[in-house]
Amino acid sequence: MQHHRYEDMLTFPDRLEKEAERLRQEAEATPPGPEREALLKRARQAETALHINEWLTSPGLKPPA
Repeated sequence: MQHHRYEDMLTFPDRLEKEAERLRQEAEATPPGPEREALLKRARQAETALHINEWLTSPGLKPPA
């Protein structure tokens, strides 16, 4: 198993953003069809995870009282 030092230095949100962008670019190069739709779905999932992470780590988020 190889470790990529550069990727180890990226934060979780940075990795999510990078993965979403990679998936969108791959989808653009893929002809319309189920494979393209699956790539776009995975890109949306990565973006959703990024938004959830931002929400969870925001300073305004307070635990239930």
